[in-house]
Amino acid sequence: MAVDSQTVEKLAELARIAISAETIDEVSNRLGDVLQLVDQLQAVHTEGVAPMAHPLDEVQVLRADQVTEADRREEFLQLAPQSEAGLYLVPKVID
Repeated sequence: MAVDSQTVEKLAELARIAISAETIDEVSNRLGDVLQLVDQLQAVHTEGVAPMAHPLDEVQVLRADQVTEADRREEFLQLAPQSEAGLYLVPKVID
């Protein structure tokens, strides 16, 4: 599918990008190549092919869910200017 220079100019305007007059032909050719690739992909027969999230049947190896740090909550609460019932108290900023 060929893309003419008027279409490229209109697309550039809609996308709010500047394309110089010297590069309009190159951009037009590249857009035509992309549209040809899309046409090729649409021509592929995919009926009966199950959708998949990833082309490889790999399993993500997860780390063990273990606590690796000590609980320092009380220590951090003591550093806060104000706290109450295990919560940080902060000044109200929105009425």
